[in-house]
Order: sequence, then C-alpha cells, then structure tokens
Amino acid sequence: MASRSFTMIQARFPDSRCQFEANQTSSGEENVKKLQQEAKDTGLDSRIHAQKDYHEMCDSLKSGHDPKLFLFSIPHGGAGDAVLKDLRPYLHAGDIILDCSNEYWKFTERRQQELEPHGIHYIGCGVSGGYQSARHGPSMSPGGNPEVLKKLVPFLERVAAKDKQGRACVTPIGPRGSGHYVKMIHNGIEQGMMSAIAEVWFIMNKCLDMKYEQIADVFESWNKDGPLRDNFLVSIGADINRTKKDDGTFVLSEVLDKVVQDADDTEGTGIWTNEEAIRLHVPTPTITSAHLFRCASADAASRLAVNEAFSGGVAKPGLIDTPLSPLAFTEELKLALYAAFLCSFIQGLHVLKKMDRQESWHLDYRKILQIWRGGCIIQSDHISDLLDGVHSREDHDDENLLANRDIAEELTKSWPRLKNVVLKSIEVDAYVPSLSATLEYCKYSSSTRLPTQFMEAELDYFGSHNYETWDEGPGKPVKGPHHYEWKRATGLVDEKKHH
Repeated sequence: MASRSFTMIQARFPDSRCQFEANQTSSGEENVKKLQQEAKDTGLDSRIHAQKDYHEMCDSLKSGHDPKLFLFSIPHGGAGDAVLKDLRPYLHAGDIILDCSNEYWKFTERRQQELEPHGIHYIGCGVSGGYQSARHGPSMSPGGNPEVLKKLVPFLERVAAKDKQGRACVTPIGPRGSGHYVKMIHNGIEQGMMSAIAEVWFIMNKCLDMKYEQIADVFESWNKDGPLRDNFLVSIGADINRTKKDDGTFVLSEVLDKVVQDADDTEGTGIWTNEEAIRLHVPTPTITSAHLFRCASADAASRLAVNEAFSGGVAKPGLIDTPLSPLAFTEELKLALYAAFLCSFIQGLHVLKKMDRQESWHLDYRKILQIWRGGCIIQSDHISDLLDGVHSREDHDDENLLANRDIAEELTKSWPRLKNVVLKSIEVDAYVPSLSATLEYCKYSSSTRLPTQFMEAELDYFGSHNYETWDEGPGKPVKGPHHYEWKRATGLVDEKKHH
C-alpha cells in the first residue's frame, strides 16, 4: 500500500470494550514505535497493536456481524480521502467512521453521501482541547446520522471532558456536516480570543514594563473571579508566563513571534470561518482581524524586509503614559479583553445561526454552549453563563445577540475601558488589531447613521445600485427602489454630436 503515517482507533460494540490499533507503514514506523513506548510507559501496552496494513488490521478485528468503530485523527483534506480509499474494501454495513479531525464540513458531507447508501456511517466529530485533552477529556461535537449518534453518544460521554457539575462536554449536534461546522466556528472564536489576549499581554509586557511573573499574577487574579473567571486561555497564560527552563530563563522569552498554522495549511478552520462569514454576509471583525494578524506574523522574513525599507519600521511601541499605576491599568485591560472575548463568541455564533437557518439543522445553542464549558480552548464560564441565560429566555434574539439587553449591558460597562485601552495603545504604537476591531464593531453595530450613507450614494452614481430614503425606515437588507441620475451618462457618440 502507499506509504502513509496515521493512527486509527477501533472500538467494538455493543460490549463497550475498546481496542486501539496503530496502522504501521514504512514512513510511520518511528511514530508507531514511539506510540508503543508511550503505551508501555502508561500501562496501556496491552491495548495497542501495530499492524502492517489495513487488511491485517481489519482482519484482526473480525467479530461476527458486530459493527466496528474507526476513529480518525488525521490532517484535513486529501489525507482523509486517501485513508478512506485504502480502508474502503474492508468496511461493511454497520461500520462507523468517527472523523475527529479538523475536517472541512463539505468534505464530511461528501463522504457521508458516498458511504451511507452502503450502510457505512460517517460521523464528523469536532474535537477541541489539544493533545493534552487526550488525558483529561476533550470537548466533542459529533454530527451525522441521528440514529448512529444515539449509539455513539454513551461511548463519547465516557471519554469527553466534564464541566464543574460533572456534565459531559459532548452532545449530538445535528445532521450532516454540522459537527465539524460547529468545531470550525469554535476555532474561529478561538482565533479572535487568542489575538486579543496576545495584544493585552504585549501591552502589559512592553508598554507597562511588567515582568512575566507580574503578568502571571494578573492573569491568575482574572481567572479567579469576574468576567474572565474560569477562562482556559487566561489560565494557561499564567502558566506560560511562569514557566522556566532548567537554566532559569523563561521559555516564553525564546518563542519567535510567528503563527504559521494558517499560512502552511496545517490548520484550515480559521480560514473556513472567515470564508463562511463573508459568504453568509456576517460581520466578524474581531475574528477576521485576528486571522489576518496571524497571517502577517507567519512571514517573519517579509516583515524584516519591510522593517528595513522603513529604516526600523513605521513605529516602535513605547511606554503608556497614564495617571494609573500599571496594576490599576490592568483593570482597564481586563474589561477590554472581556469585550473582545465576548464579541468573538457573538460573531462566531452569528455565523453559526445564519448557516443553521440556511441548512435547517435546528441546532440547540444551549447544548453547544455546554460542550464549550470544559475540555476546549474557548472555555470561559462567565461568558457561557451569560449567553446561556440569554438563550434560555423565549423572547431572546439569537440572530442578533447584540440586541439582547443582558449582552448590551455587559458591553456598555466594558466600552469605556476598551476605548481607553485602544486610545492609549494607539498613542504608543502598540499592536491592537482585534481590540480596535472590537471597538469599531460595537460602534457601528449600534449606530443608526453611518458613513456608508455616502458610500451608497457613490454606488448609485457610478453603478445605478439604487438606494432607500430616510423616511422609508430601516427595512431589510435588500436593494432599494430609488435611483437618481446624478449626472447624465455620456460617451464618444455624445462627444461627436457636441462637436
């Protein structure tokens, strides 16, 4: 068979006994040996079996007519198709493939359409939590055939993360590719949050001259109570700022400022989230600014060339001049960060709702918020409580979350702090793409008179795009009935007549 390296997990039903199978190829022998050693070190070596190819692996799993479960965790795109092609001859009606990769939802649906007529079930299951969640339990979002999901969920509940009430962070999401779509949105929200906390960290470190351990103290205090309580990114932020190597130096100090996951195509979910936001006409400035920031960071050589062309860059971040002490200013930063986190959630959920309505998935948003309460990167208990409370009311507006009073009150309280942080950061040339995008998002989302009035006039002038008038009210986002002949269109024929 072709030389490919991957790991497959197989579970036998209905007796709930699980057996893990590692498929061994020439290019993956070292990975398999490493896996076997890790299994031995953790006392799981009796559950790990190396096989030379798919035939040998599947033959070892024969168990009468019992359906088998194959779990994928492989790169998105072509890798999944290649594995399926080689595995397909050994699949039988009733078998289930649980794809726990960060797969593109359209690929998931294509594979479902190809396999379902043969009684083979393909479940797209988003998994969050990183490699560490393999030990502590991940957040999981399976989507696909409803009857198959019923069989799978008891198994997934055993391995999923649990929230503080002991509830499993997994639920049947919905039909077709909805499971992978929800995970895609999770990762889009994650990008917005990660950019915002990185911007806040930089302000503390470079613009307030705070040491790593001081920043760790601040993050720990934020994580204990208040709007950033029990927040995963804030929590690990404290650990990252404290961690030292054996020689006493901070690991963080040697980390280069490059985020390459999106640029090298190893991670597609952030790209797809932004593509979906544009396709569905949903404004996601916090998330989109974060994504573009990551892309810019990835090519450090390009940034170096521009830096040299500008003789040291356009500007160098300096120290913030504020009447507040650095510690007092961190209170401003806390609410600014909270606003960006909350808006990342809102923007992601708006994309999800628009897609849900288009596809008639009938998603349960309270259950989706529940799976994000543990084992995932965007865990933020205060925000989940807030959004759950909004969705629990029958009169809530989930297509426009900003129009709900509870959310508006939270952002109104945070607004002055966010504005002050952005102003002070701009004064000293700090980098605040997602924080400033959040500020603008709140401004223009709540405005009833935008500069786009002039934009619409220009569109009508050169393109006859039509417009609505003020006395007609806001209406719906559809083309207006009015056109004005701002200037009579003329051409070469008209010019010849004139002469």
